[in-house]
Amino acid sequence: MLGVAVQETGAVGNTARRSAEDNMLVVTSTIEIDERWLEETFVRSPGPGGQNVNKVSTGVLLRFDLANCDALPPAVRARLVALAKNRINAEGFLLVEAHAHRTQDRNRTDAREKLAELIRRAAAPPPPPRRPTKPTKASRVRRLEGKKQRGDVKRSRGRPGDVDS
Repeated sequence: MLGVAVQETGAVGNTARRSAEDNMLVVTSTIEIDERWLEETFVRSPGPGGQNVNKVSTGVLLRFDLANCDALPPAVRARLVALAKNRINAEGFLLVEAHAHRTQDRNRTDAREKLAELIRRAAAPPPPPRRPTKPTKASRVRRLEGKKQRGDVKRSRGRPGDVDS
């Protein structure tokens, strides 16, 4: 299994995470996530699966340890927290689900790609701030003329014989 985080229980009952291989999830040319920050859990999938849908756990729940991962620059981490705030649990894990495909392997690949896409979006620099502009003099005159014409129309709607003072 490629880089699946496995829970091992020691004799004392402590748990330690280890990855099957020391692979890196390449997000951009400058950001690579070590597999030790990823934990995958296979769950029953609500998606397609035929006869196996109730027997085989093909859905993937990918947990990314955002709180402790040091591979992300602080600015990217802050934008990622803002971007995916509803997917981050109280422990600081970013949760990504994938269950669109019928096989574990394709769902695992899909979950990793979803995580990489989220990080790519957070790594993109924010757009420049909007430069405030003022309306032109001609547009201000047109707006006031339109308001004046509309007021004249409304004023002319009175009953015949009504005299306004």
